[in-house]
Amino acid sequence: MESEFSVELRQVVKKFGDVTAVDRVSLQIQDGEFFSLLGPSGCGKTTTLRIIAGFEMPSSGQILIRGEPQGYLPPFKRPVNTVFQNYALFPHMNVNQNVAFGLEMQGLSRAETQQRVGEALEMVALTGMGRRRPKQLSGGQQQRVALARALVNRPKVLLLDEPLGALDLKLRKAMQVELKNLQDQVGLTFIYVTHDQEEALAMSDRIAVMNQGRVLQLGGPEEIYEAPNSRFVANFIGESNFIPGIVRSASSPFELDIQGTEPVFAEWAEDGIQVGDRASLAIRPEKVRIYPVGQAPTYPDLTHASGRVEQMIYVGIDTRYIVRLNQDASMMVRLPNNIPGASQFKIDDQVELRWDRAHARILKE
Repeated sequence: MESEFSVELRQVVKKFGDVTAVDRVSLQIQDGEFFSLLGPSGCGKTTTLRIIAGFEMPSSGQILIRGEPQGYLPPFKRPVNTVFQNYALFPHMNVNQNVAFGLEMQGLSRAETQQRVGEALEMVALTGMGRRRPKQLSGGQQQRVALARALVNRPKVLLLDEPLGALDLKLRKAMQVELKNLQDQVGLTFIYVTHDQEEALAMSDRIAVMNQGRVLQLGGPEEIYEAPNSRFVANFIGESNFIPGIVRSASSPFELDIQGTEPVFAEWAEDGIQVGDRASLAIRPEKVRIYPVGQAPTYPDLTHASGRVEQMIYVGIDTRYIVRLNQDASMMVRLPNNIPGASQFKIDDQVELRWDRAHARILKE
């Protein structure tokens, strides 16, 4: 039975003894989607991928690929292929032989095998390198061989388990672009596991943020970054300021009372927030503006705070100020260095901060 979803997980649970590695995960992944499982080490993302691949069997729940329940099918009978971080290339075989290995196991003719190997190497820009051994290739080239070996079998779904993790930063960023372009070119469903938030934001159509075996938030990169639904997501994805206080208004605009300074406001709060709760206002550093005392604008939707510049950090593309609000709270402000006056403030300057309350969120402690 054909399904509108390429891969579907229904209330999947995986236990290892008393440890629940995957906790009631339900996902619906569209055909041709670049879908990322993102989270810290031990959050359950790799176990979830291994369950889809068939390397692990769920303790309960269902996996469907193109509408077909996978049950206890082994990996080689599922219409998926997996690319691992360590590439798993055969060192004694050349590139052509590595890519052809799976086709030869299927008993394809030599002519068809050669044709499909050539097509796969062309996809990953390795045409003409078929006679080289893995040790004669760079890390990026080895990764492309691993991709070609997976693509040559024409799977319906490609599973990628931190495939760029072993590369240096510059090469990893270049491979991110290549990998996304390749996915657009071949039109396959990619399910990608990573702990690198920037990688997930740059490549994904949608992201599932996981922690302790659960999916905490599911959405597009912009939604995940701009509208985190919990403190964990706000803290894990990018940088956030968290200003602790007491909730004084539990309806929009939500109000948080902060010791030693004026209350601050936000247009969104986490479900269940009530007056009197201890909570934090979360705001991204780049959403905050800094002004000399007496020069800040006072538009109705702007909320504000004041403090003292405690630290100044120049990092090339921007200048970062740490502003102390009170004994318990400070805020980071990021100003791009192409803005006039980005580095005009000095340590111990008294300053005023402003931000649009639409960019702020009240989250539970």
